Amino acid sequence: MPGRKLRVLPLGGLGEIGKNMTVVEYDGRIVVVDTGLMFPTAEMLGIDLVLPDFSYLRERAEDIEAIVLTHGHEDHVGALPYVLREIGSPPVIYGGLLTIGMVRAKLDEHKLKNAPLQELPAGDKVQLGPFELELVHLSHSIPDARGVLLTTEVGTMLMTGDYKFDQTPVDGRPADISRLAEVGRDGLLLLCGDSTNADRPGVAPSESSVGPALLETFSNCQGRIIVTSFASNIHRVQQVIDAAVKLDRRVALVGRSMRKNFNIASNLGIANAPSGLFIQPREIENFPDEKVVVISTGSQGEPLSALRRMANNDHRDVELHSGDTVVFSATPVPGNERAVNETIDRIYEIGASVVTAKQAPIHASGHGWQEELKLMLNLTKPRYVLPVHGDHQRLRLHAELAESVGVAPENIFQGRNGLPLELDENGATFGEDIHAGVIFVDGVNVGEPDDVALRDRREISADGIFIVVATISSDDGQVVADPEVLFRGVAFLEEAGALVEELKDVVEDSLEDAANAGTRELHLVQEDLHDAVAGLVYKKLHRRPMIIPVVVEV
Repeated sequence: MPGRKLRVLPLGGLGEIGKNMTVVEYDGRIVVVDTGLMFPTAEMLGIDLVLPDFSYLRERAEDIEAIVLTHGHEDHVGALPYVLREIGSPPVIYGGLLTIGMVRAKLDEHKLKNAPLQELPAGDKVQLGPFELELVHLSHSIPDARGVLLTTEVGTMLMTGDYKFDQTPVDGRPADISRLAEVGRDGLLLLCGDSTNADRPGVAPSESSVGPALLETFSNCQGRIIVTSFASNIHRVQQVIDAAVKLDRRVALVGRSMRKNFNIASNLGIANAPSGLFIQPREIENFPDEKVVVISTGSQGEPLSALRRMANNDHRDVELHSGDTVVFSATPVPGNERAVNETIDRIYEIGASVVTAKQAPIHASGHGWQEELKLMLNLTKPRYVLPVHGDHQRLRLHAELAESVGVAPENIFQGRNGLPLELDENGATFGEDIHAGVIFVDGVNVGEPDDVALRDRREISADGIFIVVATISSDDGQVVADPEVLFRGVAFLEEAGALVEELKDVVEDSLEDAANAGTRELHLVQEDLHDAVAGLVYKKLHRRPMIIPVVVEV
């Protein structure tokens, strides 16, 4: 249709690993693909979760036809409860069987039980206003991963989500290569492809290759085995269970998300275990060490995870000891390396042993390597390519891969969050940048990032805080009581303590100067007091703690 443009607006996932969310817009209507979150970095003090800035959707809530979820990982579905609260009446939410099952449990926890969730079998098509939606089965490290095909009058686009071309997946259901080839034959306008492993040459190992490696590793263990993996990696958990059965070991699932996800997968027929295999975590001590396998959360060194608590000897049911073997059946997500290394070192300190993917092939990535990204490009033959799901380095490498298989360089777009790609019969160009940022979840509060609050937290964490309380007369501004000086988190406490009397003199001098100058505005008195105290503290301690002057008139 002349004049109409297909608009693809990434709100998250470009220039970062996490919080994947894309708005696809045509003829005034919207389909949202994924609603992911990201976990905070070390400098985001006190922040619990990081969400995409979806204020654009808040204003366009009435135009949303549907939300489509590619798979059940937190970086693709974790923000859904927050999005639904913001946009009011929820649209239909589509996804694969396990994805919908996991999202239903998540929304129940957030007391959002009325959201219209609907499984859409791969290959089925549904009309959503001006869009035709179809999900394409792909393989990943979680079952029921789907690529999203959206067709409009302008053409068809494919959002791959996370994928690899695993020829021997654990569930026997490889990616639907024939459907991808049909899409290429019929003409694909735009490919938005996963870039996570664009830096790794070759082909990722099959998930089913992990099972024999786990069995061999377990066979060499004399005591208890504690395996840590992503709770959502149902195939990996299944392979650990299969190995435990072969070695006549009982299995304990430790960690709330581990138990919840396995129960959901079991109820859907995606995972299974022999009757009587599982034991409760509190029963572990009742069995000989050589008869137990523990499957735990915490592969990324998360502070509150089961494995981290075990390593710090404060887990309610499992206490690590010499003779245990902890198997990390995962690799650190970029940014988590330090936390993982700290956990591993603590486990060694306890006297237990550690096996990681460096020592044995006990992990396979769920994201395709370079040859698989090329295969996706060659199968779908897109006219335009927008690499997604990766930091800037990986986006560029994915763009170079696209060029290497014959996509014209001018048809490859390296985007960023908030920058829409607009396509019509005349071509594709970037539109006006809406400057999408992030939203922080801090405890129960959800809001725009407050740079001042984070800066204050960093300042206090670095140099501490001084609170000065002074009482003056409302008549003439003279000091009527001894000032109080309180401090917290200040290094070199002895020197700071010796400073208190000097600070009181400075406070009294500053207030006396203000009174003699006839300064009556309280905020001006406090500003002068702040500067005087800060100057003396820096002169004596060579630090810049936060100074909070409190002046009370009586």
